[in-house]
Amino acid sequence: MSDTIFGKIASGEIPSEFLYEDDHCVAINDINPQAPVHVLVIPKRGIPRLVDAQEDDRDLLGHLLLAAGKVAEQLGVQEAFRLVINNGSGAGQTVFHLHLHILAGRAFAEGHMAG
Repeated sequence: MSDTIFGKIASGEIPSEFLYEDDHCVAINDINPQAPVHVLVIPKRGIPRLVDAQEDDRDLLGHLLLAAGKVAEQLGVQEAFRLVINNGSGAGQTVFHLHLHILAGRAFAEGHMAG
């Protein structure tokens, strides 16, 4: 567990309403939503950035993707959502505890990320 705000939320040290929880991660609503549905999937084990993940994090990383799919289905947005991981402050990461953003409920602009 990390000492970041996300580590404290995932451990229960900071109370939060979990939309989803299992042995490896939790999901919460983003406090500054960028879409009608904006949920964070946070691993209970702290990894600062995606590039800091090691080979032994492989199962956890796969688990986070599967959990994101379950959360999307639970929220009824499984047919159209965007999954984002920011890596580093230059990419918009403000909390250095790896987390996935599930964004849905609006159309997203096509462009370099389309495909």
